[in-house]
Amino acid sequence: MDLTPYKRVLAVPGVRTLLLVGLLARIPVTATGMTLTMHVLHGMKLNFTQAGLVGAIITVGMAISAPVAGRFIDKKGLRPVIAITTVAQLAFWLTAPTLPYLALLVSAALSGLLTLPLFSVIRQCVAAVLPAERRRTGFALDSMAVELSYMIGPAAGVGLVLGVGSGWALALVGFGQVAAGAALLVLNPPTRSAQEDAESEGAPVVPRRRWLGMGVITLLGTVSALTFVLTATELSLVAVLKEGHATEWTGLVIGLWCFYSLVGGFVYGGLPRALSPLLLTAGLCAFTAPLGLVTGGWGWLCLALIPAGLLCAPALASSVDALTQRTPPSVRGEAMGLHSTALTIGMAAAGPVAGAVIDGYGPGWAFLATGVLAAVLVLVAMPFWRRAPQAVKEPAPA
Repeated sequence: MDLTPYKRVLAVPGVRTLLLVGLLARIPVTATGMTLTMHVLHGMKLNFTQAGLVGAIITVGMAISAPVAGRFIDKKGLRPVIAITTVAQLAFWLTAPTLPYLALLVSAALSGLLTLPLFSVIRQCVAAVLPAERRRTGFALDSMAVELSYMIGPAAGVGLVLGVGSGWALALVGFGQVAAGAALLVLNPPTRSAQEDAESEGAPVVPRRRWLGMGVITLLGTVSALTFVLTATELSLVAVLKEGHATEWTGLVIGLWCFYSLVGGFVYGGLPRALSPLLLTAGLCAFTAPLGLVTGGWGWLCLALIPAGLLCAPALASSVDALTQRTPPSVRGEAMGLHSTALTIGMAAAGPVAGAVIDGYGPGWAFLATGVLAAVLVLVAMPFWRRAPQAVKEPAPA
């Protein structure tokens, strides 16, 4: 495999530091949900419903705040948004261990609304520091970093709660988020390139109705379908292994699934041309649907996960690349925020849908139902995607 595309991307000044900060900064964020869940269950001695409600409230807040934060970044720059959200996270994580349940719910809602927009910011900055022809490889590297953070963060959250107690675990996760915000304040990566700033200076603001058209809406719907099927797959894997009395292999199976995604992202970043995010997502759904037919134990399931796993990171990377091509740089922060919101909506919808199918018909049917549903949504969206305009450019300066 030709590594030249990666060498060219990593040779761009600032890219290595940005990707490394992005990887490390996302780990405490990905640990948030699991750490809070374990705190409610073990520290507060409450039930799963109450623990799930805390996570759901934070998720809703994050979905609402992402495009709002992105719009502020487009208008005011990165540092004011990072400073405000970092202070908000410091206040929440310092007080969370001492709060009663109702106060924790209210604080969690505020924390979600003022969450650090790390995922969208890193992608926005990657698009700013790389020329257009190298962004696909940069986004592939970023998708692999996201995969690594999800492999480390939730497990680290569980380990901290069991090792040092939920109170200290919350404090350490909070410290990690504050450190992530501080690192971004010091680094202060550009959110637009110098050329993009020059082109947009003096130009009127691009109305939302111009760039948020059928193409972008279709892409955001596909992104939701992507995380819907990924989250449903994770839940179904847990249920299948539990039903087969192989729960002890859950970590290995999910870890291999993530590893396949890393391999797929690495291969995709080195390809000579981009692939359609709709085709990649549809393929992932098609390979996920028949997983319920796999018999013979967890080993065969690991092998059956390879095709779908290889498409995870490429589908995510291609969606970010396509979004940067179809939106002008002056609104890239808001566009990336909407992308994060779409990811969050897919994850939030998967839980109750997959859970209902698992409870009613078994985990095997959950693979089929969620994979087919997401694939149908993507196939319905394809004609709209092809007819939509390819890009919206910045208007000429007045």
